Amino acid sequence: MALSPTAKRAVEAYGGEERWRSATAVEVTMSAGGLAFLMKWRRPFRRVRLRAEIAQPRARLQPVDGRRGHTGVLDGDSVRLEDADGRVVASRDDPRAGFPYGRRLLWWDTLDHTYFAAYAAWNYFTLPALLLRDDIDWSEPAEGVLEGAFPPNLPTHCARQRFHFDPATGLLRQHDYTAEVFGNWAKAAHVVLEHATWEGISYPSRRRVTPRRPDGRPRRGPVLVWIDVHEWRIV
Repeated sequence: MALSPTAKRAVEAYGGEERWRSATAVEVTMSAGGLAFLMKWRRPFRRVRLRAEIAQPRARLQPVDGRRGHTGVLDGDSVRLEDADGRVVASRDDPRAGFPYGRRLLWWDTLDHTYFAAYAAWNYFTLPALLLRDDIDWSEPAEGVLEGAFPPNLPTHCARQRFHFDPATGLLRQHDYTAEVFGNWAKAAHVVLEHATWEGISYPSRRRVTPRRPDGRPRRGPVLVWIDVHEWRIV
């Protein structure tokens, strides 16, 4: 698969194709919260540990439920909770089927929250490896803009998403999508506020998600999701 000029620039800006093709996972310590969590009666994450595998949509968040200390696991099209000894205490197949209707309009349980947080984190933190996948159809509608058509087997926000990169640096500036687990109304502008570096590799370290205007610009508020990264590395 030949990369477009914007995709090539982005991959290089984030460490290079060779580094990402040889990597196994991204490991992150992060905090996250915002109105999207509060709307579903979920607490913010405080310094949770994430491991997102690069080749497949698998991710682990620990702890996913604060003091209870369970690890939330996304494994393709299923989610589960594990205790400190690795025993499965709850699980759900095809979790996407339940969104966004029924009681999920009002509140999420821990498996719902695990599914949303883990698939979103997998998508966010495995970029630019997403640009190297053969199962995502990438196009470049304008300089600095990539549009991805995601297949049904990848858990993600919606089928078509846009990524806006700085033409000079190749770094991600904004990610546009509809968070369908909330509803078709949830059109979001996911803005990267800051980058940091690990071993010379840049990564987004502060992110904010707000509603997206009809012209594509982010609204000032409310802040639907904020993500602050404390530690980051690829392994």
